[in-house]
Parts: sequence; C-alpha cells; structure tokens
Amino acid sequence: MVDAVAGTDAGAGGEARRITAAVLVVGDEILSGRTRDSNSGTIAARLTMMGIDLSEIRVVPDETDRIVEAVNALRARYTYVFTTGGIGPTHDDITADAVAAAFGVGIDVDPRARAILATHYATEADLTPARLRMARIPDGAELIANPLTKAPGFRIGNVYVMAGVPKIMEAMFEGIAPTLEVGAVVLSETVDCPYGEGTIGTALAAVQKAHPDTAIGSYPTFAGTHFSTKLVVRSRDAEALARGVAAVRAMLAEIAAADLASTASY
Repeated sequence: MVDAVAGTDAGAGGEARRITAAVLVVGDEILSGRTRDSNSGTIAARLTMMGIDLSEIRVVPDETDRIVEAVNALRARYTYVFTTGGIGPTHDDITADAVAAAFGVGIDVDPRARAILATHYATEADLTPARLRMARIPDGAELIANPLTKAPGFRIGNVYVMAGVPKIMEAMFEGIAPTLEVGAVVLSETVDCPYGEGTIGTALAAVQKAHPDTAIGSYPTFAGTHFSTKLVVRSRDAEALARGVAAVRAMLAEIAAADLASTASY
C-alpha cells in the first residue's frame, strides 16, 4: 500500500499552518483485546472534517510512568493531544494523576468538579470516595463538560483528557470541538482501479513523485480470484487534486493500452 501524507506548515508562500494531533488511548483492557477501541476512529473522523491531521495513535497500559512518558512526548510534538480512558472512579483510573505528573502540577478534588457531582447525585452521602475520585483535577486545568454522566474531563495545556466510554467521549469531544483551531480541509477523490497493486506499484510511485502536493493512497481489495485497488487522491488544494486525479487516470489508461497491445500480439 502506498499512502503519503500531505500538509505543510506556514511558510513564505502563505500556506495555512498545519494543525496536528495525537490520540493517546489508556487502558489494559484495550491491550488485552477485551475491549475494542472505537474512540480513535471517532476522533480521527471528526479531526479530518476539521482539517486537523491526526498523526499518531498510541495505546498505553494503566501504568503511571508509561502515561507520563507518552503525554510528554506527544504534547511536545503535536498541536493537540486527546486522551481517552482512565478517569473513572476505580483504583486503576490513574490518567488524571499521570497527566498532573507529566505537567509537574498538583492534583486534588476540584471545587468546580465536586459541585457538578453534588448536583448530579441525590444526597451528599452519594458522593462516595470512589465518586469523588472523578472530581480530582490537576491544578490549573479547565474542565471539559460531560453532558451525559456529569463527571468532567479536563484540559491542561494542549492535552484534552476525556472518558473512555465511547458515548461519553463523543459528547465531551463535541463540546470542545468549537474551541479547536482548524486547518484547511483535505479534499479527496477515489479512482477505481481494476488492477492489483503489483501491476500498478511502479507507475503509481512515479505519479506520486510527480505530484508532491497530493497524497495518493492505494487500498487493495480481493473478490473471488481477482485483485483490484481503490486509489484515493488527497490534497488541500483543489487544482492540485484535479491534476493528481488526471495523472492517475492517465496512468491507468496507459496500463490498459499496454495490456490490450500484449493481448493483440498473440
């Protein structure tokens, strides 16, 4: 599969600044296969719509050192980092503590978060120590609203910490989406190719090299005994996209003509 990534930082030519992101998934249950991660795909789709390049997805276990290491590496490299999982009421929900450690700040029950939970639960007695764990927020962080079950996430620096339950994460993300800086949306067009990648690989690489302002993805399919390929051309520039698509179609026409000539020679 050939799949290049387009996008540039702002430069002398005046291109839009490239906005990048990473997703950090926290949870032993993901690594063991007991739970399938759907949050990364949801975030990826939303970021693509917003013109934000999701450049990395990382999964780490419920281990403080591993979370701290990942948070610090990712926040230094990308515009935004979105974490999912590990902010619930149990002993193994350690993401908030790890993020606080990554930023070198303290963490305690936040009065704002406590007030939200107090309003949600019927009595003060319902605010058990376990539930109050969900009100522990790193110093200096802003809360991320949770319209479904109320226990908030938080943002500190460029790191957005959200729940692992998919519906709750989605609701949290929709709340923060309007606050994110967006980039130029990536345009795309799919060209159906009747050949397998082994047939088109060399020619396709030449097309990609000739059109560096596009990204050409090659996605094979197999039906019965026949390979075919979906060729997806992407660019943030409509004219560049059109040129890339035209070049791909011309490449396929040349391959078809060569096939026809080869068949006719028998």
